[in-house]
Amino acid sequence: MDATERFLKEITEAPGLPGYEGEVRAVLRRALEGTAAEITQDGLGSLIATLPGTAERPRIMLAGHMDEVGLMVRFITDNGFIRFLPLGGWWDQVLLAHQVVIKTAKGDVVGVIGAKPPHMLKEEERNKVVEKDAMYIDVGATSKAQVEEMGVRVGDPIVPRTEFTILAGGRNYLSKAWDDRVGCAMFVEAFRALKGQPHPNTLYGVGTVQEEVGLRGARTSAHAVDPDVGLVMEVGLAGDVPDMKPEESATKLGGGVALLAYDGSMIPNLRLRDLAVETARAHGIPYQLDVLPRGGTDGGPIHQNASGVPSLVIAVPSRHIHSHQGIINRGDFDAAVRLVVELVKRLDAKTVAELKQ
Repeated sequence: MDATERFLKEITEAPGLPGYEGEVRAVLRRALEGTAAEITQDGLGSLIATLPGTAERPRIMLAGHMDEVGLMVRFITDNGFIRFLPLGGWWDQVLLAHQVVIKTAKGDVVGVIGAKPPHMLKEEERNKVVEKDAMYIDVGATSKAQVEEMGVRVGDPIVPRTEFTILAGGRNYLSKAWDDRVGCAMFVEAFRALKGQPHPNTLYGVGTVQEEVGLRGARTSAHAVDPDVGLVMEVGLAGDVPDMKPEESATKLGGGVALLAYDGSMIPNLRLRDLAVETARAHGIPYQLDVLPRGGTDGGPIHQNASGVPSLVIAVPSRHIHSHQGIINRGDFDAAVRLVVELVKRLDAKTVAELKQ
């Protein structure tokens, strides 16, 4: 593995559910030490790193959310099974038979998600997707007391148990939590590339919290940073899988960085969007334009901060998001970082003022 792959492995394998982002924040803090001039956090827990340029203003906010979708212990049955609550959006069909880790005060507890055996389902039940409420987590216990002795209690976070894997060919990476550890990795790599280089602004790299449960950390951190431009580091939806139509999503792995022309929480600043396209073309950076008809991003609260902030989502396409494992392409990641770096270099006071005209 090269240094980037080792960092992507570390940050995706770190557990970090909404409200439980501490381990991811620690990974980011270590990665930014020696690069960022200052690293702080707001009252909700979002990490804020600063990289001064040649001017205090404009302030450019690079935001990637630290949290991933996961589960929470809701109830322990008398015979030792665990009912759970989803944190973030989960499709019922992606949960069954997957291993999970319950993060307890006594340490990690491994379990598997189960449900009523298919052999015992009635005919009408077999034709339906098993719903989350009918599932449970089996940790191999036989009583509630045994589960509690393991350290499990109501409110404990439950994360997918998976590992970072470089797939055949060496350019596609499989792991959990690309949404949105890839965004966090993007701003870390951008900081590293820009340290020691002149840029006509002050750069803020923000690892936001609780995006998956309501875009919460973006709201408080934007208030703290007071940005003049918001660049949201995210995953895009790769449409190059069976049964997806090009008109649903033309974005594909290996096609370059994705620029969102629309998402459910924000229409980007059109001048900023066009500047990003122009920058990509000028530097030979492959890019794709896409829309996200449903769902939102941290761009929602960021672009509405104060009197309004020109904002744009810059994304790395991913397959299988909001599941135990997703896939991204290294070339797309590198293209996204290059675009962020070159775009930041162009965002001086005059250019930013023109975005608002």
